[in-house]
Amino acid sequence: MSEKQYDAQEYLHKILLARIYDLVKVTPLQKLESLSARLGVNLLLKREDLQKIHSFKLRGAYNMIKGLTPSQLKAGVITASAGNHAQGVALSTQKLGVRAVIVMPTTTPDLKVDAVRHYGAEVVLYGDSFNQSYDYAQQLSRKKGFTMIPPYDDPEVITGQGTIAHEIVGQCDDIDTIFVQIGGGGLASGIAVYIKALLPEIKVVGVEAEGSASMKAALKAGKPVDIGYVSHFADGVAVSKAGTETFRVLSKYLDDIVTCTNDEICAAMKDIFDDTRAIAEPSGALSLAGLKKYVREHNCKSGNFVAILSGANVKFHTLRLVAERCDVGEMTEGILSVEIPETQGSFLEFCKAIGSRTVTEFSYRLSDAQRARVFASIELTGGKKELGEISKSLKKKGYLVSDLTDDTIAKDHVRYLIGGHLHSKITEKLFLFEFPATSNALLRFLETLGDSYSITLFHFRITGLEFCSVLCGFDVTGKEEGVMDFIRKVGYPVTEVTSNSTYQQFLR
Repeated sequence: MSEKQYDAQEYLHKILLARIYDLVKVTPLQKLESLSARLGVNLLLKREDLQKIHSFKLRGAYNMIKGLTPSQLKAGVITASAGNHAQGVALSTQKLGVRAVIVMPTTTPDLKVDAVRHYGAEVVLYGDSFNQSYDYAQQLSRKKGFTMIPPYDDPEVITGQGTIAHEIVGQCDDIDTIFVQIGGGGLASGIAVYIKALLPEIKVVGVEAEGSASMKAALKAGKPVDIGYVSHFADGVAVSKAGTETFRVLSKYLDDIVTCTNDEICAAMKDIFDDTRAIAEPSGALSLAGLKKYVREHNCKSGNFVAILSGANVKFHTLRLVAERCDVGEMTEGILSVEIPETQGSFLEFCKAIGSRTVTEFSYRLSDAQRARVFASIELTGGKKELGEISKSLKKKGYLVSDLTDDTIAKDHVRYLIGGHLHSKITEKLFLFEFPATSNALLRFLETLGDSYSITLFHFRITGLEFCSVLCGFDVTGKEEGVMDFIRKVGYPVTEVTSNSTYQQFLR
C-alpha cells in the first residue's frame, strides 16, 4: 500500500483524473418505482451489476493496475480473492496484456475458479481460508517480484471505486443521502471522500451486515480490530478486520453506519428483483437494505436516496434461502410456535382465532395425547405491531404462544425437523393434497373435516405458485373404509402416499 496519506481534495483530484473508461462502463442510476411508491421517497439504484464482471470491483483493480510502472507491469501482478476482486484483476490484466496470478482458497467453487481462468489469469489454489491465501500471495509477491493488488486497502483501489460517486453526482442533481455497503471499506471510502470534498451537505451512510460489522467495531474502538468469526451469507462483505487506510478515510468522512440482518438483506434482494428483474448477490443488495431501514427509522417522507447495487455474482442455490426469508425480512410474515389442545377440531378453532389472515406455513406432528405444538407462519400487513396483536389475541384465548420470527435456529433448522416417528398405536394414512394458494383454502379443508377424523400430521408451505403441496396424516383407526368418502368431499386433488418409503423411515 502507498505510504502517502491523501486528504479529501487530493483524493478528489485523483478520482477526477482516473482513466478507466476504456474498460469500465458508466452505469445507470435507476429509480426503483415500486419501492419508492411504497416508502414515499425517491429511491435510486446505481447499477454496478451491469459491469462486464457484474461488480464494481473492476474499477479499483483496473485503476491501480493501469497506474503501475512499465517495469511493474512487465513483472506481473498478484492478488488473493475468491470473489469479484479476482475477476476484476483478471479482466484488467487481460485488457493490458499483463501476467496475473490469483491465489484462491482450495474451497473456492469451480464456477468462480473457471470465471477467473476465462480472463486468462493463472489460478493458484492454496489454503482453507482467505487469510491463508492472502498470506501466501504476499509471499509469492516478495519471492517473484509481483505487484500486490489489494482488494480494498489501497489509495489507488479507493480512487477507482470513487469514480462511482463522480457518476452519481452527474446523474442526479439533488441527492440527500447515499448508502454504500462496507466490507473492507474500499467502495465506501471512495464514495465518502469524493462526496465530502465536493458536496459535503450530502450524507454518506455505510451499511454493514450484522454478522460482519468490522468497520462499526473499528470506529467504536478507534482503530481496526479483528472481530473474529464473520457470517458468510453476504460473502462479498465478509471481512473480519477493517483496512488501515479505509478506516482512516471513513472515520473522517462517513456520517453514519447502519447494520442489517440476513432477513433484511433477503427482502432487499426481492425489492431489486421486483423493480428491475435483476438478481443481486446478498452483498450487492446490502446498501438498499440499509437505506430502507434508515428511511423507516428516521421517518423520511421525501428526498432522493441512492443505494449501490454493487454486484450480481450470486450463487444460484442462495436464492432458495432468499425466497424463504425475504418476507420475514420485510415483516410481511411472522413465525409463531403455538400450543393447542390435542383434540378434534382444535386446528379449526386455531385457524378461526387467526381470523382472515393467510397462514403461509403450518407444521404439526402428533406426539402427545393432551397437547399439540404447531409451527405456523402468518402473512402480515402491519409488521411487528400486527404480529404482537396476533400473539396477544391468541394468548387471551388460552393458547401458549412464542414468537420465533427473530429466532435464527427456528428459521434455519427447527422448521425442517418438526415431526418424527408416530408414538401412538393407531392406524395412520398419509395423503398429499394440492391446495389452491388462497387465504380460505385451509379453513375450508378443516371445516369439511369437522370431527370425522383426527389429524396426526400436517405440513404445507406457500411457495408463490397458484397451488401448494399439503402433506396430511389422519387417524383412521376403525374407520378406514370411510376415509375416501371424506377425501372426495374436500374436492382438492389428492394422492395417498402411506406407502412412501421416506414416510415409513422417518415419520411412521
